[in-house]
Amino acid sequence: MKLTPLAMAVLELLIEKPMHPYEMAQVLRTRNIEARANVKPGSLYHAVERLEAHGHIEVVDTQREGRRPERTVYGVTEAGRDAFVERAKAMIGTIAPEFPEYVSGLSALNELDREEALDELRTRALRLRAEDAADQVIMENLAAKPLPAIYWLDVKFLADRRAFELAWTNRLIEDITTGRVAWVPAVSEDEA
Repeated sequence: MKLTPLAMAVLELLIEKPMHPYEMAQVLRTRNIEARANVKPGSLYHAVERLEAHGHIEVVDTQREGRRPERTVYGVTEAGRDAFVERAKAMIGTIAPEFPEYVSGLSALNELDREEALDELRTRALRLRAEDAADQVIMENLAAKPLPAIYWLDVKFLADRRAFELAWTNRLIEDITTGRVAWVPAVSEDEA
């Protein structure tokens, strides 16, 4: 089983301590895991089921509080810990192809009207500025905690990547606006 980013996040939590899926969901939300793993309703429970089926996690307890439904608590197995370590090494040491939508959009930019393209780029820059500001607040909050930086390198990387994308997009807007990047509209087959 190839461990997905969500499966890695689940194993990471269970290496810290056994948890039930509801607690995992709360911790994942608190740690903003959505920035690095696709967390959709039901996907966490599916990931837990797959990890258990492959022997990476196991039931360690069941809990019931009052009239609430019974909760199954999972812990990581030795095989799960080993798989986590191996996948982490592969994720860090291997350059994997990624297919960001922005790159595909840029390749089709000349298919748009120049002003329409600039409007979309400005909208993206505005959204990136808002996300960059949020990143800065998160980074300040993390830096203020007695939490070693090694635990939030993923957050720092994503914030730096977003800041780079914002700067790059702003340069592109300026380059198109000033003519440093000449606007060459696409030619349709009828015009060719």
